[in-house]
Amino acid sequence: MKERGWAVRYALFVAGLYFLSAGIVLIVRSALGTTPISSVNYVLSLHSPLSLGTWTFIANLVLIAGQFWLIRRQASRKDTVEILLQVPFSFVFAAFIDLNMALTDGVRPSGYAASLALLLAGCVVQAVGVVLEIKPGVAMMSAEAFVKYASRRYRMDFGRFKVRFDIALISLAVAISWICSRRIEGVREGSVIAACMTGYIVTFLNDRVMTRRTLGRLRMLRR
Repeated sequence: MKERGWAVRYALFVAGLYFLSAGIVLIVRSALGTTPISSVNYVLSLHSPLSLGTWTFIANLVLIAGQFWLIRRQASRKDTVEILLQVPFSFVFAAFIDLNMALTDGVRPSGYAASLALLLAGCVVQAVGVVLEIKPGVAMMSAEAFVKYASRRYRMDFGRFKVRFDIALISLAVAISWICSRRIEGVREGSVIAACMTGYIVTFLNDRVMTRRTLGRLRMLRR
């Protein structure tokens, strides 16, 4: 029973990664920008032979290395295992991104309304992925884990550090885009909409869709 519980929890987590990647890809396909966490990876994929998924995996490895640097003087076994566990999941997540990019290769919005609808659909799908990723409690993605360890090390509120982290990523994406093409790519109004809306949708799903009965089953699986 315990083994089955772990299997279900990891299956839910992997499903969350798929929905998360699908949401990111839909937002990219909307042509209205991309999410802060994917902004740098997307710009780099536009100006190199490497895919968005490949750059995502590389970025996650950099964030994983950054986490080890942040805990270098106070690393516990639990922290080390948690960080190392991100490597295989980062690979799976990157593969899901490239798969969804291939599946949506022919998606081209016919106008601004269609782009906005695709953006909103991406926000909903991404929010579903976030909920499925968080609820099983088996691992964290590299970006959130980096913010967690950085906020802990520098004694800063997680939310405040997350905002600064996202702003830094968007600024870096704009800088790289300008250097490579003398124009801004990947960062538009859709980036702001996605950043603002996804959190509200996640809250709604947590409060309304993830009922007490569902949460009770997840808690039983954790035992």
